[in-house]
Amino acid sequence: MKEQGKIFGGFAAFILIMAIVYGLWSKEPAGTTALFLAFGLCAFIGYYLAFTARRVDSGAGDNPEAEVADDAGEVGFFAPHSWQPLALAIGGALAFLGVIFGWWLLWWSLPIILIGLYGWVFEFYRGEDQNQ
Repeated sequence: MKEQGKIFGGFAAFILIMAIVYGLWSKEPAGTTALFLAFGLCAFIGYYLAFTARRVDSGAGDNPEAEVADDAGEVGFFAPHSWQPLALAIGGALAFLGVIFGWWLLWWSLPIILIGLYGWVFEFYRGEDQNQ
C-alpha cells in the first residue's frame, strides 16, 4: 500500500501542476475546476493509502524482491450475492432522471434508494447469510 500511496501522491502533484498551467493558459473555468477536483480525489486516495499502510502489515507489493506467488491467498470477505446494488442503481438512475425531467421523480427514487441502502447495510444480519 505504501507504493500505491506514493503513486497517487505523485499523480496528484502532476495533476495540480497541470491544473495551474491549464488555468493560467486557457482561462477556461470548467476544465480548470475539473482538474482541481481530480487533484483533490488523487490526494485523498494517496493520503488514505499512505495512512493505511502505516497501520497494516506490509504486503508483497511493498517488497521489491517479492514474487507474484507471495501475494496469493485469501484477500478478504466478499458478499457471495446481493440484490441491493441493483436497487441502488435503479434508484440512482431514477434520481438522475429526476434532475433531467423533473424534480417530482425524486419522490419515487428516494424510497428505492433508502430501501436498497438499508438492505445492503443489514444484509448479513438476517437470512441465510446471517453471521452467528
